[in-house]
Amino acid sequence: MHTDTALTALESFDEEWQEWHDAHERHRAHPHGFLAVTHLHWLSSEASRLEGAPGTWKAEDDVVRVVLEPGESLLLDGVELNNGTPVELGPIEERGGINLVSGDTVIEVAKRGGEYIVRPRNPQNQLLQEYQGTPAYKPNAAFAVAGTFVPFEAPRPTTVGAAVEGIQHVYQAPGEIRFKLAGEELALTAFNGHAPGSLSVLFTDQTSGKTTYAANRSLSVVPAADGSVQLDFNRAVNLPCAYTDLATCPLPPAENRLPVAIEAGEKIPYERQDQQ
Repeated sequence: MHTDTALTALESFDEEWQEWHDAHERHRAHPHGFLAVTHLHWLSSEASRLEGAPGTWKAEDDVVRVVLEPGESLLLDGVELNNGTPVELGPIEERGGINLVSGDTVIEVAKRGGEYIVRPRNPQNQLLQEYQGTPAYKPNAAFAVAGTFVPFEAPRPTTVGAAVEGIQHVYQAPGEIRFKLAGEELALTAFNGHAPGSLSVLFTDQTSGKTTYAANRSLSVVPAADGSVQLDFNRAVNLPCAYTDLATCPLPPAENRLPVAIEAGEKIPYERQDQQ
């Protein structure tokens, strides 16, 4: 009976992981997701036309200004912008963004590393059209471990590098997650996550650059009220920079380079494997 219970729990663990992985793949292959990005434009105070986007663009005084020519238009929240007068967008918070629509293309206007960028996203982009899915390790309950979130006395501004040279990201780190894996006492500096109450950890490990993407992987966790947390590395995912050079993803802080091999979660994308 005990064996049957253990097998049922294992099957449930595997099934839940598969459901999560399938949902994550569907999200990643969204028609206007990051796989649809066709260009990465860095704006300056000099007005210029951008490939993949209508209008003339520049950034100054912490706003983006767009001038559309006759016959050109953009939609902002369903409202058409095509009256020939400059359109002002912003200010935009760091890591924030605004989406405009031009035909089938979504024009992302965002701030990264203190600079404004424009990234057109078109569903016909070759990277998205040829996407084969992301390989991953088979789910292994041994890599779902208990941890403890230990808050810092005050959030620590933490500067990290980026997948794009020349910029840096600054995150507020509210604390660290301590856990034990492969017989070692380990810790990961955690940043605030996207969802309320969640934390995000960026890390590398001894599989990085071998079976998993070299620069980073990410894991989202939600601590309980008592600080306990479940670190399920089977759900470690690649960031956009694992797929495209048109991403500005952050790199892990130095202390998050783990000395153990985490043979769980997503592996190097097929597209990057072909390039190696």
